[in-house]
Amino acid sequence: MKRAWLIALLTLVAAGLALTGLVTSGSARAATAQRAQLAAPVPVQTVVFDCPGQHAMVRPRDFIISCADAGLSLEKLSWTSWTPGEASAKGTLVENDCIPYCAAGHFHRYPALAVLWGSKTVRPGEQAYTHLTMILTGARPRYYDGQHHKWVYAPVTQTFPLVTSSAGA
Repeated sequence: MKRAWLIALLTLVAAGLALTGLVTSGSARAATAQRAQLAAPVPVQTVVFDCPGQHAMVRPRDFIISCADAGLSLEKLSWTSWTPGEASAKGTLVENDCIPYCAAGHFHRYPALAVLWGSKTVRPGEQAYTHLTMILTGARPRYYDGQHHKWVYAPVTQTFPLVTSSAGA
């Protein structure tokens, strides 16, 4: 009888250990899966910020470059690439000539290529382009160079820093 009792007790202990092992291994598997999810890379979205709305945009059709007065913008953008390192598009530069002064100025349109580049992390899973290089492919804006007292044409290539957060404008 003592022997049967001892066998029963050992059987119960073994069953308890096996059950505990299963529960522990299940918990361990769940913890491992949770750690793997936490360690998995967050997909990164690359954006450009629009100054007036100050919201992140992906492949925008239009966006304003000059945040202060909206006197410089890109319109009708057709994106040929949009990657974390660089984006490029064909579109139209729209610029206020500010003649006789900006509020009474006239807007002119020039064909342009736009290249967004550089990046800054703005929040987990989101980075923003930090620079815009514009290449004017046709006529160029003319402006008065007060230092040299003459009219000149804008350079073919221009680079601008960009707003990189919704609070940055």
